[in-house]
Amino acid sequence: MAVPKKKTSKSKRDMRRSHDSLNVPGISTCPQCKEPKLPHRVCPSCGSYKGKDVVVKED
Repeated sequence: MAVPKKKTSKSKRDMRRSHDSLNVPGISTCPQCKEPKLPHRVCPSCGSYKGKDVVVKED
């Protein structure tokens, strides 16, 4: 079994883990209903995308 010759320093350990953090997704507002939505996706509240109704919402 492989055993490291030297202790990994805190700096090296933390540099390796620098990409492990979670990112918060960007939130934009729908231009029609002003509700928050994810960018480049159909608005879940009104069903529009780029100013056009693409999903018919049945309430």
